Amino acid sequence: MAKVTKEYKTISQIAGPLIFVKNTEPVGYEEMVSVRLSDGSQRRGQVLDSSDDIVVVQLFEGTTGVDLSASVRFLGESMKMPVSKDMLGRVFSGAGEPIDGGAAIVPEKELDIEGAAINPWARDNPSDFIETGISTIDGMNTLVRGQKLPIFSAAGLPHNDIALQIARQAKVTGEDEEFAVVFIAMGITNEERQTFMHEFERTGALERAVVFLNLADDPAVERIVTPRLGLTTAEYLAFELGMQVLVIMTDMTNYCEALRQVSAAREEVPGRRGYPGYMYTNLAMLYERAGRIKDTKGSITQIPILSMPGDDITHPIPDLSGYITEGQIVLSRELHRNGIYPPVNVSSSLSRLMNAGIGKGKTREDHKAVSDQLYAAYAEGKDLRGLVAIVGKDSLSDKDRKFLDFADLFEDRIVRQGHDEDRSIVETLNIAWDILTELDMDQLTRIDRKYIDKYLPKK
Repeated sequence: MAKVTKEYKTISQIAGPLIFVKNTEPVGYEEMVSVRLSDGSQRRGQVLDSSDDIVVVQLFEGTTGVDLSASVRFLGESMKMPVSKDMLGRVFSGAGEPIDGGAAIVPEKELDIEGAAINPWARDNPSDFIETGISTIDGMNTLVRGQKLPIFSAAGLPHNDIALQIARQAKVTGEDEEFAVVFIAMGITNEERQTFMHEFERTGALERAVVFLNLADDPAVERIVTPRLGLTTAEYLAFELGMQVLVIMTDMTNYCEALRQVSAAREEVPGRRGYPGYMYTNLAMLYERAGRIKDTKGSITQIPILSMPGDDITHPIPDLSGYITEGQIVLSRELHRNGIYPPVNVSSSLSRLMNAGIGKGKTREDHKAVSDQLYAAYAEGKDLRGLVAIVGKDSLSDKDRKFLDFADLFEDRIVRQGHDEDRSIVETLNIAWDILTELDMDQLTRIDRKYIDKYLPKK
């Protein structure tokens, strides 16, 4: 129960989403705050910084209309998320309020949105395959339960389409497994919101999803809270209800811009490119909430999506994300220009936990060998494209021409697929074997002969 305290009318300054309050009682970091305006309306806030003289409070609904005569009350507790299994199929605002016209959630629990760090000793190794239905992920950069696998995109690339496709198609093996998606959108436009909701409703994917939508015109401070609300919901579904939960967060760049905006309002010393120095720690606090816990049935798997400013993979946001996560899926502007969807650049992509989730009993015994062979042959063909631009195709040997043609075939058959095309891992591997028939036997250097005899179609 929240404590009842006196109200303070000692606001000394208002800057962006922040108010500065003087001469208060001792308060804690991230303590919830209630602000009463002169017209009697209430706004929620959170303590961002505290000292003997000044308490800095960030308001979730913004400071528009707030003046120095507003009164501030400290509630003595951190922000809580009311959670229930009834949240499945529901849509919430970035502040955690239902916005789908349905009834208010009757909570089974109220959990602290900061969560609790998973004890490293209690963490279980990710080891089970999650099927997304997208060949370049399932076949080449396999997603494993408990993994953090971001998608590195850029302005104008279809990362939102890919996010929706994964949300619709993702599944786990095992008849007794309950699967759920927590979809967290941050800083999206109203048009994007309509697209997301139309697709969820059209495909019926909303039934197993919990959706949080923070719009571009919502306060930046709310954008910082949104992923924490979603991840708290995911932790309840996974670790208390035993569900396999996939969390999709888009766009992490908007989240980091909100961090920078609030940091500037606090007049903090900026770090790289104006982002706060604690951005790495802040991102790690979100990403590390993925995982599995020993002797617990559920799991949380994360696909954070971020758009790289200026297509720069060395930008602080993808750079820091890459340190924390276990690989990345990189989208290609060149493939997108060539009309290939999804434009996944497998040469730059990597799933560091792939080998833990594939093989006999999980995907198929030939999976790793086929993936290695596809990588090697595609890389050879891409290198030859540069040579052809200089010397022409007629100067190539027959062997090199086959690798060159294979690169085109790989992009057309493996990379390219429809927005609603849901390929099983067996279909992906069969397509891979089909295009490998275009190479000579002595070019299949990464595959054991027993797999070639068993799976390679006869010409």
